[in-house]
Amino acid sequence: MNSNLNNIMHEALNSLKQVQSLQQLDVVKAEYLGKNGKISQQMQQLKTLAADEKKQFGQQINQLKLEFEQQLSERKQQILNQQLQTKLAQESIDVSLDGKNNHAGSLHPIYLTLNRMLHIFAALGFDVGDGPEIESDYYNFNALNIPANHPARAMQDTFYIDATHVLRTHTSPIQIRYAEQKTPPIKLIAPGRVYRVDMDATHSPMFHQIEGLWIDENITFANLKGIIIEFLRRFFANEQLQIRFRASFFPFTEPSAEVDILSSDGKWLEVLGCGMVHPTVLENMNIDSARYNGFAFGMGIDRFTMLKYGIHDLRLMFENDIDFIRQFRGMNEVK
Repeated sequence: MNSNLNNIMHEALNSLKQVQSLQQLDVVKAEYLGKNGKISQQMQQLKTLAADEKKQFGQQINQLKLEFEQQLSERKQQILNQQLQTKLAQESIDVSLDGKNNHAGSLHPIYLTLNRMLHIFAALGFDVGDGPEIESDYYNFNALNIPANHPARAMQDTFYIDATHVLRTHTSPIQIRYAEQKTPPIKLIAPGRVYRVDMDATHSPMFHQIEGLWIDENITFANLKGIIIEFLRRFFANEQLQIRFRASFFPFTEPSAEVDILSSDGKWLEVLGCGMVHPTVLENMNIDSARYNGFAFGMGIDRFTMLKYGIHDLRLMFENDIDFIRQFRGMNEVK
């Protein structure tokens, strides 16, 4: 190897020894192997040499380039190893220190509310039902006496999977499926997730609902009022809770009503809807509407959670904020 190439190699190796970081290594690499680097410039001289000199000089240049690249790779690995050792030293664990405390978790407020509701309705003699969240058009709408032109079918309210299936908009389909397989008397609570196209401080596209159904002979609106009043007073632990029923309309019940409670600040708050099951719905359940009747009701579990615990923004319950959830630690008892 000629003296000029020897000098370049000696200089390059000294530069690599001075490198302390990957950034500096990149600078040295560019200085020698870059487009205008010292080794690259030597390679450019090949085209000016005679044929007999070109072969020997080319071999020397390639040898220089390969040796520099090998030293460059080794130096890079040395720097990476040094960085790893430094990081491990800084993150070393003193095994003699006391361990961190494991804090007990807490139940989600929605689960606390649902558990309380199920406990109350179980004491009133209701069974618990379940069903699919992807529901057919028949069970979600038709069987509940909701005609094809009803606003509840509009695309802005319902998530459609295809032409005949939707994400269920209420848990009423659970009642239809359950009643098809049973004979009265039927006392059923149907809790679960439901879906509607809505999102703000008091609405979520996915929320939780619980619906009730009681079918038997000689069931009246007085029975409905008795169950609702008993449930609300037990849930809010207030025997003097003021409750009112307002006439309303639902396609699956007739007559229908909405129920309000009087808050501590003197305002009426709507909390649920209810009514006597429509004869058409009974027939769709394969139940003789001339012999049997009954009532149904439905309420939002999230809404009751907000009222029970003074939560003002529904979205807090779906953000998995650990500080928010911790507030409910220890509230797992059912009274």
